[in-house]
Amino acid sequence: MNFFCKLARKWHTEFYLSAMRKIFYFVFYTFLFPLFSVAQEASVSADELFSRARKQAFEYKNYVQAINLSKQALQQAPEYTDISIFLGRLYTWSDKIDSARNVFDKLDKRGVQDEDFFMAYASLEYWNDGYTKANMLLDKGLSFHPDSQDLWFLKAKVNYSNNQYEPAQKAIDNLLKLNPKHTEARALAKNIQDFLAKNTIGVSYNFVHFDKQFDDNWHIVSASYKRATSIGSVIFKTNYANKFASNGLQFELEAYPRLSKMFYLYVGTGYSNDVGIFPKYRTGVSVYANLPHSFEGEVGYRQLYFSNSIWMYTASVGKYYQDFWFNMRTYLTPGSESISQSYAATVRYYTKGANDYLSFVIGSGLSPEENRSNLLDNSPYKLKTFKVGAEYNFSINKTNLFSLSSTYYNQEFRPKERGNQLDIILGYSKTF
Repeated sequence: MNFFCKLARKWHTEFYLSAMRKIFYFVFYTFLFPLFSVAQEASVSADELFSRARKQAFEYKNYVQAINLSKQALQQAPEYTDISIFLGRLYTWSDKIDSARNVFDKLDKRGVQDEDFFMAYASLEYWNDGYTKANMLLDKGLSFHPDSQDLWFLKAKVNYSNNQYEPAQKAIDNLLKLNPKHTEARALAKNIQDFLAKNTIGVSYNFVHFDKQFDDNWHIVSASYKRATSIGSVIFKTNYANKFASNGLQFELEAYPRLSKMFYLYVGTGYSNDVGIFPKYRTGVSVYANLPHSFEGEVGYRQLYFSNSIWMYTASVGKYYQDFWFNMRTYLTPGSESISQSYAATVRYYTKGANDYLSFVIGSGLSPEENRSNLLDNSPYKLKTFKVGAEYNFSINKTNLFSLSSTYYNQEFRPKERGNQLDIILGYSKTF
């Protein structure tokens, strides 16, 4: 009997202790563990919490946890400017615009002068179409950091997006003085230039010499007028040519309407009553894209009509890198038996602004863009052609633009018979 009583007491004691342990664990994890965790986090430095917050944001894209860690860090170090700026960025990336502005406004009232603060706050306003506020912040930031490439570039983008092309150009000019190899600035400068000059008049002279193919030299004179509009540029051009000892006249109209900040079109047409010297009709359409990482691309077609239509399909890809521009272009011309191909590779080195450069080209085949496009008639384009050339463009006082180019061609104008050709082009244009 005593044995069973002892066993019952032992079982009762163990049951009681087990129940007490469960109650203790429940109370600890429900009420005490959070306090213990907070106390443990309090022992972690603000720098360590900042590091954890950056890891959560950049590696895991967990902005909620990054915000919580940043707040904990600021509880320990309320004056830690870098963490406050980072918290404002986190709110911006999380689309919590009012919270981001609240953080940045407090930093502004504290008189913070950090470059990163002005970049973060101005970027917030830029991404939310607050161009006036963004410009004000950037001007203030540049008064403290006049050599900041990031602030100058953001100022150029802000003004470009707000259709303020002259301030955008000034910002790009200042940036390129600081760093002529700034890749993104080079790409943006080209886009700004398309809107900056309201009017441009230009003239050019093209001299063409053949050693075998033709007895007479060619002479082509062109005059053009370009007008920049709110939707893109429009160009009217008149071409006079003396080819095969005969004269001819051609009229062309081209436009570059913009569809968005990324996409724009090329639309061109031409007419001449002097068939053989020029095509009777020509048309062309291309879609251009300003792609990320300073790339640009194009796809389109060109059509020339002499006695029959010649259709060519074109594609190109370009890349800005520091003060260089690289481009690859092809023209594909379907035929009854095969597809004729033309390729050209261009390298352009910018010496100063968007209109000052030295370029080199190498390629094969005939292009519909050249003054020798009338040689495409009667199908000689199937014969082999090699070309290499160089061009130098420079500006004086930004409004006077000069160009000089020379291209050498070695062309198979009859089967197994080749000849040489030399093109020299002089050009001048005035913007106003």
